[in-house]
Amino acid sequence: MTTQQSTQRFSTAVTVVGLGPMGEALAETLLAQGHPLTVWNRTPDKADGLVARGAHRAATVADAVSASPLTVACLKDYDTLYGVFEPAGDALAGRTLVNLNSGTPKEARAAVLWAEERGAEYLDGAIMVPPPLVGHPDSVFLYSGSRDVFDKHRAALAALGDPRYLGSDPGLAVLYNTALLDMMYATLNGWLHATALVGSANVSAVEFSELALGWFMPTVLDPKSLLAKAPDLDRADYPGDLGTMDMNLNALDHIARTTLEQGIHPDHPRLMKEIAEQAIAVGHGGHSYLSLFEVFKKKPQTH
Repeated sequence: MTTQQSTQRFSTAVTVVGLGPMGEALAETLLAQGHPLTVWNRTPDKADGLVARGAHRAATVADAVSASPLTVACLKDYDTLYGVFEPAGDALAGRTLVNLNSGTPKEARAAVLWAEERGAEYLDGAIMVPPPLVGHPDSVFLYSGSRDVFDKHRAALAALGDPRYLGSDPGLAVLYNTALLDMMYATLNGWLHATALVGSANVSAVEFSELALGWFMPTVLDPKSLLAKAPDLDRADYPGDLGTMDMNLNALDHIARTTLEQGIHPDHPRLMKEIAEQAIAVGHGGHSYLSLFEVFKKKPQTH
């Protein structure tokens, strides 16, 4: 008991605003690690369990912000952030707001100006794990904005997971978040589409996945292999010694035609083939498949 009281005495008081599944996980983690905790939610009874374990339930968002030097917001989007905190009035002045919702880099940069107008320090962030993994030391949280603000509250942020500071541009956290989700969805879509393709021949998802994922993860998606290739992207160096874009287009054509033949949704492989054709059209036919990176970097022409 003495140790717990000592921990609480020297830990930063934190307020959590927004108690959806993720916000509740953030609050529970901070409370468990000894941070004096204040919570606020538009539906007050969502805080009942936290209050029973020692959190303070603020009556208003202004009271919630005033209770702690650091407020962590976990809300739907930036518009919701503004709507929730507008009634806080002057309470934000001199305090720090860490925003952990998703959106766009432009919205994140606008949020900094909004916070500055209210006299608040601001840090934008993104959570890269599901609620059950909040609090694990290797769970990645992304932050961008003022380095001084990040350093000031790093100890409290580290209670939630592994805090990664990305840079002074406040839009970087949501940009990284969007890019990582882009990679996640593209990978999941590939697995789902491939499983549907063999499923057209009555192959079960379990049977296919046991073979497919055992092949895919250590070869195509091996992190060490991809890290080794990343410098090639920065140098725009795409030697086609082990396979050219022309060769890959042949495989992509087979995928697209087989998809049609088997009566499976055709758009995903059709788009992959079209992007490869674009790469060849601008001179990458003899380069490796990684040269698609140059196509992805180009802004589409508008007519």
